[in-house]
Amino acid sequence: MPRYLMILDYQGGTDETPGGMAGWKPEEVQGHMSYYEALNKALTESGELVHVEALTPPDQAFVVTSDGTDKTVTDGPFQEFKEWVAGYMIIDAETRERALEIAGLYSAAPGPGGRPIEQPIQVRRMYHGTDGSSVDDTIAFGEASIE
Repeated sequence: MPRYLMILDYQGGTDETPGGMAGWKPEEVQGHMSYYEALNKALTESGELVHVEALTPPDQAFVVTSDGTDKTVTDGPFQEFKEWVAGYMIIDAETRERALEIAGLYSAAPGPGGRPIEQPIQVRRMYHGTDGSSVDDTIAFGEASIE
């Protein structure tokens, strides 16, 4: 089965609350998180959700570079960031359409007032899924999205 990486961008989508989620009411945060929990449970039960993780903000990150013999570690915070990866999901989906449908479900997570925030979700097909798919299959996937 084709496998997809879905990257959850920490952008407010349609939410313009100053400070983002930090400015939401506690019940709105709970509704948002409960939505994700229910969606993750349903996708786990269907066998489509392989793995899901939330990530710490960029100010808690560090960057490592190396010439192969020595490493340099740079601690955050980094330059001002407006867009960053908040989490990711690995999904097994029968078709490209199903992968995009699942991404739409994640994007529709509720925000202030229970309205969907239209969170940007980047969908990337992984080179090797459980179906033995290859780089050629991934290229074909990309070409199909252009048509």
